[in-house]
Amino acid sequence: MWTLKKFGFAWVTLGFLAISLAGHWVFGWFAYLDEQSALGASPSVGGYAVEMLRDTFENWQSEFLQLLWQVVGLTILLHVGSPQSKDSEDRSEAKLDAILRRVDPEAEKTLSEIERRYPSA
Repeated sequence: MWTLKKFGFAWVTLGFLAISLAGHWVFGWFAYLDEQSALGASPSVGGYAVEMLRDTFENWQSEFLQLLWQVVGLTILLHVGSPQSKDSEDRSEAKLDAILRRVDPEAEKTLSEIERRYPSA
């Protein structure tokens, strides 16, 4: 259950991808049948597969790969703690700790409680 909850966005995105690909191929089949009947040719699964794979890869190449790398690549780099993301997080956390120590006389107790509830890696 933890994996489903932790990666919920990814699962929903994969679900949308599967539904859209299935719809693309189902409606592509109907378009292929219409095209073949208009040409007076008999439809074949092989011809349909080649045409649909070509269309799918054209879409992936032109749109999805670029967007996928921008979103997934950035997410992976942030998740693994690239130097760019790590410095920013550490600096922000240090600033917040400093502010808390200035305004709260029991800051160390509060920070200890936060660390206990949400341990850092």
